[in-house]
Amino acid sequence: MNINQLIMRSLKKNLKNYYLYVFALIFTVALYFAFVTLQYDPAMDETKGSIKGAAAIRTASILLVAIVSIFLLYANNIFIKRRSKEIGLFQLVGMTKGKILQILTVENFILYFSSTMIGIFIGFSVSKLIMMILFKITKVDAIASLNFSSEALIQTLVVFSVIYLFIILLNWFFIKKQSILSLFRVKSSTEEKVKKVSIFEMIYGIAGILLIISGYYVSSKLFGGDFMTMNELFMAMVFILGAVIIGTYLFYKGSVRFIFYLIRKKKDGYLNINQVLSLSSIMFRIKSNALLLTIITTVSALAVGLLSLSYISYYSAEESAEHTVGGDFAFIDTGDSESFKAKLTENKIDFTERKIEVLQAEANLENIMKSTFEENNLTNDLDRMPIPVISDNSVNIDVSKGEVLFTGYNDMLDMFFSFKDSGNLELMGKQQTIPLAFKGLQKDHYLSYYFTAGGIPSAIVDDTVFQALKEDKNPSIQGEFSLHIGINLVDEDKADEAAELFTSTFSKDTKNLSLLERSNEIKQLYGLTMFIVGFLGLTFLITSGCILYFKQMDESEDEKPNYTILRKLGFTEGDLVKGIQAKQIFNFGIPLIIGLLHGYFAVQSGWFLFGTEVWTPMIIVMVLYTALYSIFGILSVFYYKKVIKEAL
Repeated sequence: MNINQLIMRSLKKNLKNYYLYVFALIFTVALYFAFVTLQYDPAMDETKGSIKGAAAIRTASILLVAIVSIFLLYANNIFIKRRSKEIGLFQLVGMTKGKILQILTVENFILYFSSTMIGIFIGFSVSKLIMMILFKITKVDAIASLNFSSEALIQTLVVFSVIYLFIILLNWFFIKKQSILSLFRVKSSTEEKVKKVSIFEMIYGIAGILLIISGYYVSSKLFGGDFMTMNELFMAMVFILGAVIIGTYLFYKGSVRFIFYLIRKKKDGYLNINQVLSLSSIMFRIKSNALLLTIITTVSALAVGLLSLSYISYYSAEESAEHTVGGDFAFIDTGDSESFKAKLTENKIDFTERKIEVLQAEANLENIMKSTFEENNLTNDLDRMPIPVISDNSVNIDVSKGEVLFTGYNDMLDMFFSFKDSGNLELMGKQQTIPLAFKGLQKDHYLSYYFTAGGIPSAIVDDTVFQALKEDKNPSIQGEFSLHIGINLVDEDKADEAAELFTSTFSKDTKNLSLLERSNEIKQLYGLTMFIVGFLGLTFLITSGCILYFKQMDESEDEKPNYTILRKLGFTEGDLVKGIQAKQIFNFGIPLIIGLLHGYFAVQSGWFLFGTEVWTPMIIVMVLYTALYSIFGILSVFYYKKVIKEAL
């Protein structure tokens, strides 16, 4: 057999065993080429002015290269160790290390660059679809076309060629430093098998669980008023990050083995075949993979958390826009509103109008309001805080003469400024001060962002109190405009047509607001973020899932003699498969569950900064992530079935 025959035979064998690696390589190349094609596509110029599309895509492509590089180098490390005996045999028959490296280099070149070219072709084919998805999510009105970019091709080939050179370099270092004897022992030495759980292991196993719980606890208190200064808040965030990451590592290093040890001890060592194949295997192998599992869990939590937060903002865009606009359209200039009403009438679009006169008055809120942070600039101004004041007659709400109702309240405001259930406050004009009883809060927004900038709620008072403040208003704190004009459509089906009229009439730098336009602006900003984080998260999910799958391939080959013995003892294939299924639930389920928990507490600690709805977006993200992640566990079960069949 000559060298070429040896290379082709080895290539066929590896392609059969590492088909998922080839798929992951093709997928990542396709995604990278599609991203770079977006970066150079002229259609992206339509988004540069509003959402900085090309710059964001360029940043995402760099992160994508980092993820792919780590995956390919790690996967190659697994493969080269798995083939250590084969390399040792080559040396035994007289091959030099240089000749062996040549075989591996040619073999990798064919496999690697054929996958790369297929990935480029697929990436080109789907680039238009990806751009259409981006434009759809971000509400950008542009035409997506299928364009082949020579710049994207050159950049992709350069990037993946550099990664290939690093792979060959690592292979050379591995072959050069190993002796023939060590090559036959590399694979067996990579997995640590310790059957006895030590006292020290128990201690740091318990410590890992306690660190994770403490990190979760502090995150739940992050914006609850327990940390009163920015320094305290920063230190709390550092503690959460350190406690969760270190705790996760210790959890995999000792906690899992300790928990399973307690389960085995409770059963007095009498385990059925399912428990032997699942619990025992996990106990003996998960410790050696602690660092890998910690990285996978942490990045999974990061992906789930960022995607959930961006989707929360995207999902809450319409409600957030309502808080900003206070109607379908908002005006502060009578001339502008009259011009727009004339256009609506001309196009036979029915509407209703509400005019609200707005005053600015200083309020003493010390008895009803408290800032979460001592260093907040508004903390020392609670005794003379300017707030918008409106009459109850203008919003059809009955407020007694001696009371005041706050409106325009949201969850984010509650986290930074907590209100008491009752109390007294004072509204101050230029000369007089009017004491009022605090009636409560409501979330309805009646005014546009022009009057409520910063999220400060509006005060609704009895009309007699409003007129008294109006006669005694302080000119120095009044804005340029004092009238909110809200226009609401009678038929919401004509919202798009009305929004087009608004856009064609007024420039974006005016203080006039459109609900639909504002909603689209929010969706543009967070839609791009969600698009990028989603694709990066998908890339990491596939690469990390492949790595766990490759580890299971190695374990199945190591345990093949055990399956042969168990089959000879009378256990059926179904008996063994049930145990393997339980094992894969632990292998893939533990990192998934811990990652989702990390992501959940991260989202819960600050979701209110991103939107108004948390549960629906977060649950959708977690369900999709779990479903895609579970595919690799299912594939590993199929591979184990194949190994079990070959055991006899």
